[in-house]
Amino acid sequence: MILAAGRGQRMRPLTDAHPKPLLAVGGKPLIVWQIERLAAGGWRDIVVNTGWLGAQIPAALGDGARFGVRLRYSVEPSEPFETGGGIATALPLLGQAPFVVVSGDIYTDFDYARLHAVAHTIAAQPQHTAAHLVLTPNPEHNPGGDMALTAQGRICRDGQRRNYGNIGVFHPALFAARPRSQPWPLFPWLYTVVDAGRVSGELFAGVWHNVGTPQQLAALDTQLRGETGAPRRPQAQ
Repeated sequence: MILAAGRGQRMRPLTDAHPKPLLAVGGKPLIVWQIERLAAGGWRDIVVNTGWLGAQIPAALGDGARFGVRLRYSVEPSEPFETGGGIATALPLLGQAPFVVVSGDIYTDFDYARLHAVAHTIAAQPQHTAAHLVLTPNPEHNPGGDMALTAQGRICRDGQRRNYGNIGVFHPALFAARPRSQPWPLFPWLYTVVDAGRVSGELFAGVWHNVGTPQQLAALDTQLRGETGAPRRPQAQ
């Protein structure tokens, strides 16, 4: 699942006319970078939730065939259901197996193929591990971090706090009894599962950008243009 429903308030005025995941860096929309990374990692069935200016997203992406994937859409209102509510609402499209959830507005070179083994582990022993979170070193916008990682690879709240990288794997049973079609955040609710010792994690130190402001978007675009030598294009598609 790619989360793509948010308003993107900090990205205004660019998001007054375009949903944030369709803003472009390096010649393609942020969400397309994610779709291509997921496809390269072997994830072929992808659910995208839409909210603010949401009709633009399926109009731009279609059924996903040109990316080698199948895209389906979970439609939310202009005031979307936040992360927890968005996942719970999309549950009928996500199936019975553990699924990956990523944000549509991050840029990363994380290898999503790594998460197949994680999903199999969660499927085999959901009572032991119900979710897996990818953490990153703390970025400037979140210097205090969100949660810690034990030496045994379990997420905890105490210790050296790291940034949640908006990449996770979840067992659908976690959301089966949760409210649908209404907003609720993933945290702090998920901390109850963390405190029960049922969430594993890893620290990813590779390329990861949470593109939150026009300045961050422009800086990443400049960086990617320099790497690819591509001509500059408008910031939204």
